[in-house]
Amino acid sequence: MATLAIDLETYSDNDIKYGVYKYVDTPQFEILLLGYSFDDEPVQVADLTKEKMPARVLQALFNGAITKTAFNANFEITCLKKFYPDMPAEQWECTSILALYNSLPTGLANVAKILKLADDKQKDTRGKALINYFSKPCRPTKTNGGRTRNLPEHNPEAWETYIEYNRQDVVVEKEIRKKLIDLKPPEIEHKYWLMDQEINSRGARINEKLVNNAIRMNREQQKELLAKAKELTGLENPNSPGQLKRWVEDRLGETVESIDKKAIAELLKKDIPEDVRKMLGMRQQLGKTSIKKYEAMQQALTSDGRVHGMFQFYGAMRTGRWAGRIVQLHNLPRNNMESKELDIARAFVKNGDLEMMELCYENVPDTLSQLVRTAITATPGYRFIVDDFSAIEARVIAWLAGEKWRQDVFAEGGDIYCASASAMFGVPVVKHGVNGHLRQKGKIAELALGYGGSVGALKQMGADKMGLSDTELQEIVVKWRDASPAITKLWWDVDNAAKNAIKTGGTVKIKQGSLAFKRKHGALFIELPSGRHLVYIKPEIGENRFGGESILYQGMEQGSRKWGRLETYGGKLVENIVQAIARDCLAAAMLRLKEAGYKIIMHIHDEVVMEVPDGKGSLGEVTKIMSKNEPWETGLIKTADGFEGQYYMKD
Repeated sequence: MATLAIDLETYSDNDIKYGVYKYVDTPQFEILLLGYSFDDEPVQVADLTKEKMPARVLQALFNGAITKTAFNANFEITCLKKFYPDMPAEQWECTSILALYNSLPTGLANVAKILKLADDKQKDTRGKALINYFSKPCRPTKTNGGRTRNLPEHNPEAWETYIEYNRQDVVVEKEIRKKLIDLKPPEIEHKYWLMDQEINSRGARINEKLVNNAIRMNREQQKELLAKAKELTGLENPNSPGQLKRWVEDRLGETVESIDKKAIAELLKKDIPEDVRKMLGMRQQLGKTSIKKYEAMQQALTSDGRVHGMFQFYGAMRTGRWAGRIVQLHNLPRNNMESKELDIARAFVKNGDLEMMELCYENVPDTLSQLVRTAITATPGYRFIVDDFSAIEARVIAWLAGEKWRQDVFAEGGDIYCASASAMFGVPVVKHGVNGHLRQKGKIAELALGYGGSVGALKQMGADKMGLSDTELQEIVVKWRDASPAITKLWWDVDNAAKNAIKTGGTVKIKQGSLAFKRKHGALFIELPSGRHLVYIKPEIGENRFGGESILYQGMEQGSRKWGRLETYGGKLVENIVQAIARDCLAAAMLRLKEAGYKIIMHIHDEVVMEVPDGKGSLGEVTKIMSKNEPWETGLIKTADGFEGQYYMKD
């Protein structure tokens, strides 16, 4: 099939950090330069400040026989649709997604560097300054004659450089695609990507009044709290961690290590002077950051009253899970209030009634925090159907490992935490019933130990707060592993298969999930049941801190966000595999929902949110569709649960 590679340089008075949909939602938006290349032809640049869109390119945009490519195709598609709303997206492919599928980093320059492209195929480093000059508003000064925008005629030499920069981006994108095209994901991934474009384009409706009032009320509340804190402490700025720490130490007569969220929570458990307790409580309220979610909604809101572009396809390296953008829906604060109480609080905020909020709720910032989710509302005449996979990772690992007793628990609708505790301690465990105190140990063990974790993992889950010694925690680890022999075996089988594939350069298969491990093209590929691959670049066998064999590969370090050498092992590989399969379950379910006519506006972790016309569809039908298995999921026991309502919340 013929291809057309495209890269755009644009202008907008809206900041791109709030997403491309907000970026183009202004009369000032303009396409400045169009770099393009058909097949192996040299790259050309059309200066759209002086000429019209080339007829050949315009025709190609609507030609289904021509594949359109770009490094971040969502940007190009959205920009072009501003002027050509009927342009189909089906023939577009994203080279950035191709790179992410192969565990390469984000960013054109980063990918080109990692792939070690020739010097003439590397990204032009002059782009940032040129974008700042031509693609963003400028500050009016006496020197520039008070203008708010730089045009080509203001710096013809820099403009010629911008043209060459645009040309080079197409050169680099084409070279990356050429390098990776033989490693394309399965065709179903293209359908998932197109579905993702639809979801991002559809966006979610925001109650603007609630958002604006929440921000205003928080500012007024913060001002009041700060004044009270000053009066109580005599400090110039009681919101300063350094000043407050010294004040607390003076009042307690002892040194405190920190004044962060965790430290304050621990101090409040102690017998401390009342004024210190009161101040620390105010500090907790002053430190609430959830208002930033409201501010992100406010800033990203487009003229249609919705926020768009909140999901990054293939955002999680290797597993392929979606990542959040802009509002960051994946870490929204939870709401603990009942739905009726939420309705009352929402009404106060929508009315801007701070006095009633202060009268009814002891902690206004916390209440505003709980209302963040509810700012996302259904269009009049519609409602939300929200459905969430139940314990999908626990179900996937039980299915993958063939841990029969766990699968039986899920098949019978049992409580996996009770069942786990029962298997560990050899006694019946019933929630709120016989041996019910053991359920918490079962829960912590399930959450911490499924991927090879030990005492350290239990402590990270808060097990040490239960008053358990290291010896008791080690006993839980041993009992959990003894009760889960199939899962424990899966860790070792995956570890051995990966190492053998790296050592031999061949293909190693294991019976669990028919997983296949292959070393090819300088990487380790793990083939999932869905046909998708997990990719680990430049794998080799090294030595771990215990003197045993370790798997090393190249990837992005979580903390530093730098490309470097990483270490993994069987349990960690199983975690990647399970999360990837859970992602595939979600993607397949969303596609089935789309094909059934449901309009998805959001998906958070394993939860899907649909905006459905009143009188159509049902939670029952959605759950049935969610629970259905694809051929590659045969035997996997899935279920989902949710609710219907006018606004989003955590049910």
